Amino acid sequence: MSRIDIFAGYGYIAPFNSDIANVKYPPIPLGAVGSVAGYFGNHLGVQVEGNYSPNGPTDNNCVYSAQAGPIVRFHMGRLVPFFHALGGQAIAGGPQGQLCNVWGWGMTAGGGFDAVVPGLNGHLAVRPIQLDFLYAAINNGPLANGGATGGLGQVYAARISAGLVLRFGETGPKPLPPTLACSVDPGELFPGDPVTVSGTTQNLNPKLKTTYQWTSSGGRIAGNGASAAIDTTGIEPGTYAVTGQVIEGKKQRLIASCSGSFRVRPYEPPTIACAADKAAINSGDPVVVTATGHSPQNRPLSYSYATTSGVISGKGATAGLSTAGVSPGNITVTCNVTDDKGQMATATAALVVATPPPPPPLPQIQTLCGITFDRDVKRPDRVDNEAKGCLDDVALTLSRETADKLLIVGYHADKETNRDAAERAMNAADYLTKEKGIDPARLDLRIGPDTSKAVAMALVPPGAVVDEGTATSFDASTVQRSGQPYGTPKPAAPAKPAAKKVVPKKKVVPKKKPAPKPVTQF
Repeated sequence: MSRIDIFAGYGYIAPFNSDIANVKYPPIPLGAVGSVAGYFGNHLGVQVEGNYSPNGPTDNNCVYSAQAGPIVRFHMGRLVPFFHALGGQAIAGGPQGQLCNVWGWGMTAGGGFDAVVPGLNGHLAVRPIQLDFLYAAINNGPLANGGATGGLGQVYAARISAGLVLRFGETGPKPLPPTLACSVDPGELFPGDPVTVSGTTQNLNPKLKTTYQWTSSGGRIAGNGASAAIDTTGIEPGTYAVTGQVIEGKKQRLIASCSGSFRVRPYEPPTIACAADKAAINSGDPVVVTATGHSPQNRPLSYSYATTSGVISGKGATAGLSTAGVSPGNITVTCNVTDDKGQMATATAALVVATPPPPPPLPQIQTLCGITFDRDVKRPDRVDNEAKGCLDDVALTLSRETADKLLIVGYHADKETNRDAAERAMNAADYLTKEKGIDPARLDLRIGPDTSKAVAMALVPPGAVVDEGTATSFDASTVQRSGQPYGTPKPAAPAKPAAKKVVPKKKVVPKKKPAPKPVTQF
């Protein structure tokens, strides 16, 4: 494609919505348009354009411009559409007499297409149409002489033009010489694997017939097209060269050649993966071991196994491991695979024989609230109201923990006897069984040493072991009770009879006195 385009032609300018001092600009039917475009490549370039249109209805009606900007073209065979956007200086004379000597600024945007004339090496083209939008802003100064001079002129116009284009230079590089590139796939292989050699050409003459010639230093090659196959059956490991040539035309002229290579590798040894179906077992559990062998060249394989503990048996891809009598610890199983060439591979699998878990811990005894007998000197063994609050909580706990038992240990002061300690435990038990409905079979009564006037209680879950310590059991039937086990409400006193009503002679009815409330004692 050309690097420089020079255009020269005629143009017609038709203003619209354009005026100066409210006087419309008339059309300017005759003018000249010229431009020079230089291209960086096949599409993008820079254009400089000039417009000379002096032939309006009066001598003062004119449009001149000198502008530059980018241009883009597209190649569609002999048709070359283009678009440009230009900016720069402009002159627009006024329709009332404003002279064509004041420069302002303007812009042009539009496009068209060129038709390249056949022959002449593409140096001549016809531009049948170029359609542009023109804008110019001209400040002629203050209005004077009734608007004949001065004023701000703004021109909006459509311009249509046509002409000839001279094309020079070339944007593309010179034709490159023909080339041939070889590719060998695969580059590495094993004896007997197929190989394909291919040629890639560039810059050939499409009008001439093309053939290929291939040779190889190893194997048997067949084909005279752009690719050929090489049979490597029976050849030894090593590196082999491949040569290709491209022949063009009836005279079989060599125009390009290439070379490549491939390497035949010796058979690879097999690989193996070894896995057990369990990672952790108990002694005696059976284990299945699976060996997955692979030969890159699909050679026949055989398997064998070994183990550090237990007994393993099997000759195929799976084996069974017996762990009867095996002690806790680690076991390593070895899987072996061998191909028909005697090449061998080994892998291992690890598993653990678990140690038996320890027995679960024994249930623990839970200490509950305790009660004291220091407040009532006259009845030192009776359960008082404060002690009842503690026993109520104990009864609620027993109702929730239905399988647990209650240990009750009574104590006595140093000047008291074991009878006091036993009676205190028995009185607490009486309150729980008679007032709270606790099954007596769930109560374990004992007496402790002379430490204080108190009763201690603890919740004993099934399986818990009670430390005898210094608390001992006793026979409740031998204990002589000294009084009431716990305080009970006294019955309410009967109400006094109401006084007889005395009716005075003046018939004044006295107010009725309320009956006294009953008194409850503990």
